[in-house]
Amino acid sequence: MQGPITLLLIAITGLVSWMAFSNRKLADRLILWPPAIDRHKQYDRLVTYGFIHADFAHLIFNMVTLFFFGRMIEGLMLRITGQWWVYLVFYLLALVVSILPSYLKNQKNPNYLSLGASGAVSAVLFAFILVSPWSLIFVFFIPAPAILYAVFYVGYSLWMDRKGGDRINHSAHLAGAAFGVLFMLCMEPRLLQVFLQELMNPRFG
Repeated sequence: MQGPITLLLIAITGLVSWMAFSNRKLADRLILWPPAIDRHKQYDRLVTYGFIHADFAHLIFNMVTLFFFGRMIEGLMLRITGQWWVYLVFYLLALVVSILPSYLKNQKNPNYLSLGASGAVSAVLFAFILVSPWSLIFVFFIPAPAILYAVFYVGYSLWMDRKGGDRINHSAHLAGAAFGVLFMLCMEPRLLQVFLQELMNPRFG
């Protein structure tokens, strides 16, 4: 089976999100709500928020992206380290790291809420872009080289993070993307050389 951890994460996220859609008490317990961490020490929310979603569209978009790119990164990490758990740690850490800027900024804000796996999915996606920058990925059914998509993604996220108003946590996307790249380079520093070589030799496909 290719990408068993990825498939397990998708299954768990799908099940928990589906349960939370109709169970407000469950959703309220899992969502990232800073005062619950600050006052009640519910640090698990720094991870559990990534297993629930706002709606089916939000869930499906994240899980489809994770399905296509997560299995490849899981396999690569297994080949590099020989340890199946490295990818799982990577994903869970990505959930924590991607939400930390938002959490610290809103630590005393009782009106702040965040949910969804987008930060961790961004980490997976940018890990893929690091190792295969010229692969074609489909953005709303339009093919684009991964590296060009990355430039647009970062620029758009920076702009929208400053502008605000769309209820999307662009800060988590950016932090997750940065974490994905840094984790890969810490795990295997030679990937930077591979990336630069790939960047200088465009091969679409």
